[in-house]
Amino acid sequence: MRESRNQLSELRRKIAVIERQRIAGGPALASLGHASIDGQLGGGLAVGRLHEIFAATSDDAGSASGFAAMAALRIASKGAAIVWLRQQDAEARGGRLHAPGLIEIGLDPRHILLGVMPDALGLLRAAAEVVRCPEVGVAVIELWRMPRVLDLTASRRLAVACEASGVTALMLRMEAEPAPSAAQTRWQVGSAVSVPLEANAPGYPALEISLLRQRGRPAGACWQVEWDRDRLCFREPALSGAVVPLPSCGSAEGARFRRMA
Repeated sequence: MRESRNQLSELRRKIAVIERQRIAGGPALASLGHASIDGQLGGGLAVGRLHEIFAATSDDAGSASGFAAMAALRIASKGAAIVWLRQQDAEARGGRLHAPGLIEIGLDPRHILLGVMPDALGLLRAAAEVVRCPEVGVAVIELWRMPRVLDLTASRRLAVACEASGVTALMLRMEAEPAPSAAQTRWQVGSAVSVPLEANAPGYPALEISLLRQRGRPAGACWQVEWDRDRLCFREPALSGAVVPLPSCGSAEGARFRRMA
């Protein structure tokens, strides 16, 4: 009986989310804190939608991961969990998520629930369940290369689940080429030049980001930005400096879920 009441309550909640979006004429928008980018997006990144983030090159995996973490900070409500799902191969190729590096950009590792899956199929199955959970703030789904199981149908399932639950999914693609998908937006991210601070201290993380595609609006824009870790927003960069890579280190481990510490 209790299970039936819970199912009914969940159904009502999903209907309410869909109805609020219908009345508002579209999804809620999360500002990225950068006027030009927000303007190109019509006010911000659509919440409760699927978005794709591609690393420009294999060497830009850390920058793409950093952009996903920064965007998640802008989207998730304060204290909401960020679920980060990875393939086991991701940790072998790109290293483990680096907790001190996340702290440097303002993301508390205690708010990340990390799941490492043995293969792409297991990862997508886990992602389908995660994005149905309205208590999740943002789901980052990290895939390497071009797994066959990630086709247009699979992306549509994720997109529909996001719209129903209100969970925003950021699909992080490494060593991959864009293909047809149901994503609301598609981004490409690479490293950029960052200006050292006083006493030659490392500067703010700098990125070059391109909006390759967005549904219903023009795309094709490119920006060079810095991440302001004090205000937790993107901003215009300084004029010159040195490349500052976003941190990633460690080695692969077995399949697991864990809280970052």
